[in-house]
Amino acid sequence: MTEEYSGRLLVVDDNEMNRDMLSRRLLRKGYQVETADGGAAALEAVAGGSFDLILLDIMMPDIDGMEVLARLRETHSQTDLPIIMATAKDESSDIVAALKLGANDYVTKPLDFPVVLARVENALARKRAAEALKAANERMQLDLEAAARVQQALLPHEAPLVKGVEFAWHYQPCDQLGGDALNIFKLDDQLVALLVLDVSGHGVPSALLSVAVGHQLSQMFAQCKNGDATDDNELLNPAQLAKKLNTLFPMDSRAHLYFTLVYGVLNVQTREFCFVSAGSPGPAVIHADGSTEVHDIPAIPIGMFEESEYENTTLQLQAGDRMYLHSDGLYEERNPESGELFERERMTVVLADKRSDPHEQSLTSLVDAVVEWRGDTHLSDDATVLACEIR
Repeated sequence: MTEEYSGRLLVVDDNEMNRDMLSRRLLRKGYQVETADGGAAALEAVAGGSFDLILLDIMMPDIDGMEVLARLRETHSQTDLPIIMATAKDESSDIVAALKLGANDYVTKPLDFPVVLARVENALARKRAAEALKAANERMQLDLEAAARVQQALLPHEAPLVKGVEFAWHYQPCDQLGGDALNIFKLDDQLVALLVLDVSGHGVPSALLSVAVGHQLSQMFAQCKNGDATDDNELLNPAQLAKKLNTLFPMDSRAHLYFTLVYGVLNVQTREFCFVSAGSPGPAVIHADGSTEVHDIPAIPIGMFEESEYENTTLQLQAGDRMYLHSDGLYEERNPESGELFERERMTVVLADKRSDPHEQSLTSLVDAVVEWRGDTHLSDDATVLACEIR
């Protein structure tokens, strides 16, 4: 007996001699075999036990094989319970009907045992392969869920308490794992760092780079807690930080992964926001009177070229201003009918219209507008936006 022959089989035939002969020969090949003398007995056996495969005769007096097959397929898939039909040699119509009803294979009578054995082995091999694939997919799903939890852990759990500023954000990956990331970090009583990054591509490779960059930045942020920010700290100089990240995360020649970044430091006393935009959409500002500004600063994404240089840009914010840092996933969604992009202008119009709404509600309205535009809650790209309001 070999391991590949193991399995629990049910032989269904109203002819006692056929049942006995076939079951004995299968037993000698190492299978566990049970028998049923008709369709009703077969259904009862399946209801009361678990089988790896059924050899099912078509012609039976009480409930024929076709009816048994149809009933079993209501509750058991072809993968879960392979069924091989036994049919008369010249009844091609039975074979076609059985295959349409979900039979995995067939053998013809009088039975040629080597052929029967080969069909049983093949059906069980496919079943084992499907089960192995299912188990691998389940393990992968668990790994993806664990990885998603790691990503979530790198997101801010709550907004830092900073007098005169209110924060809100929305993070929605298009897949289970996203390539976007965001963070808010209080560097000291006066300075707050804001970050949105977007790794090229989707899926596991992009998520891995996103987590790696997020972890690197989290370590750097941790060094600044308790008021440890100093003038030479790279976190205080966005352009210097972008240059360092460009050195730490060069684009892999095989994966071709890079990331865009908008990072800045807000001085809550002067209301100045000093930022760098490396291939990312720049900050969008909605003023208290509803007017809007978009500050796109052309620059090379992080990791593309070793010699890339970055420059700081400073915005002067005013009381009542709302500033939004975001990835391009929101405004690059297309309308399925027209093919038209949602676009930045439409995004800023929505935010301006919702200017009087609570901060988080305005972000929800923006995402709802994008979903309505796309016609599907499953977006084609990660959607990330980080907002702050100057009180």
